[in-house]
Amino acid sequence: MQNAETQSHNGSLQGWARAGTQPRIAIIGAGMSGIAAVVKLRKAGYTDLTVFEKTDRVGGTWRENTYPGLSCDVPSRYYSFSFALKADWEYRYSYGADIQAYMESVANEFGVTDIVRFNSGVSRLVYDKPAWRLTTSRGEQEIYDVVIAATGVLHNPVFPSIEGLDDFQGASFHSARWDHSVDLSGKKVGVVGTGSTACQIVGAVTPQVGEMYVFQRTPQWMAPLLQKRYSTAWKGTLKALPFLQNLLYFSYYQTMLHTFGRATVGSKYMQKLFSWICMRNLEKNVPDPELRGRLTPDYQATCKRLIFCTDFYRSISRSNAHLVTEHIERIEPEGIRTRDGQLHELDVLVLATGFDPASFVLPTQVTGENGVELGQVWDGAPRAHRAVAMPGFPNFWMLEGPTGPIGNLSLIAISECQVDYVISMLDHMKRDGLAAVAARESAYAAYNDAMNEAVKTTVWATGGCDSWYIDKTGTPNLYPWMPNRYLRDMRRPDFSEYVLDR
Repeated sequence: MQNAETQSHNGSLQGWARAGTQPRIAIIGAGMSGIAAVVKLRKAGYTDLTVFEKTDRVGGTWRENTYPGLSCDVPSRYYSFSFALKADWEYRYSYGADIQAYMESVANEFGVTDIVRFNSGVSRLVYDKPAWRLTTSRGEQEIYDVVIAATGVLHNPVFPSIEGLDDFQGASFHSARWDHSVDLSGKKVGVVGTGSTACQIVGAVTPQVGEMYVFQRTPQWMAPLLQKRYSTAWKGTLKALPFLQNLLYFSYYQTMLHTFGRATVGSKYMQKLFSWICMRNLEKNVPDPELRGRLTPDYQATCKRLIFCTDFYRSISRSNAHLVTEHIERIEPEGIRTRDGQLHELDVLVLATGFDPASFVLPTQVTGENGVELGQVWDGAPRAHRAVAMPGFPNFWMLEGPTGPIGNLSLIAISECQVDYVISMLDHMKRDGLAAVAARESAYAAYNDAMNEAVKTTVWATGGCDSWYIDKTGTPNLYPWMPNRYLRDMRRPDFSEYVLDR
């Protein structure tokens, strides 16, 4: 609970900056963004930090997801903290357990774990000028000068609204809540979904199950994952020559910037190149023309998040694998019945049905100025100013907020950039003795209006697909320009875009 000193300096309207004290900063979430925030804030001189984590470990999505085949589609050398590059990555594209171990190692090395309050989610935030009243899931209440939401993008699992879902008598679970006590050997396994998660699961477990049934609503474009295991000699070389790690980090950034980044925001050449790569991958790895036809999308590659997976096509082509494209009518105790009347008997049902892309810091109840609720403001179509701030919510910052995932770059790199931006705001508050900073309504509107117009020319809007990128308004909720533009703008904050309250 808050001490007397905290109550005193937050009780006045002058705020921490004018009082000349350290700001009390609450960070919600101990995933990659929360870890980056602690390390970089401390380096900048902000040390009164508390991290609230709803579970019992750091790691975020890499702690939550433990399903078979889990891996990252961003190269390990780039999917790393810039301040904690790792010489001994085992694979070019790391598997989930390796990334989770890395997150825990960095959190321990930099003392992040020491300031995390585990099993203490944040249930409510209320702005009480010029500070925030925070309530935890345990009912504890405290006051903080600044709140940073590092809750991530995809963390609230979505369960499909299929009739009879609760009637299934076998083992059933969401991919993000994998039940490792269930032995799949020789079982009849059904996987609902064909996104990245489903493809990794199917690729990993089909050889061991008795029968695999994949229930596909929409086929996906896939590119091969060019996996590689690093030699001991190469890892030793990188450890001995750290500058090579920095060089590789930068080279992977440039590669992703000028390939995926350009493909999504307008480069016809890159779009055609990825379409060719995906079609070639399909033709090469699915010999049966009938199956290949059912796996061929009718929309442009990169319209959805492009899947990188080497094993799915080989697995779905096995004799024990069945691709079901008939609409699911209902779930029964024995399995899934499709619209054609057929019952697909199952022992295990895996729901690889994704996450709620519109929640971000929600379901935490966030109340800003004049009693305005953030959930009501967003109403299924979340937006933010430069992905980090909201008008009417002073001293409240988001990492990887709405439109925060930028151009398929490493989310860690984007998070670090956003933390630096928040630090610039805190430095400005300290320098000018400001009580509060919030995005200006006009700047927020101009920024989002420009994005909504620009996104119309991107492949996300013109590629002919329906994806989780598209929000309640029918607009892709993504940054529509080249990623380096975002990084450049964030390095040069324009304080005129903010209401600066003295």
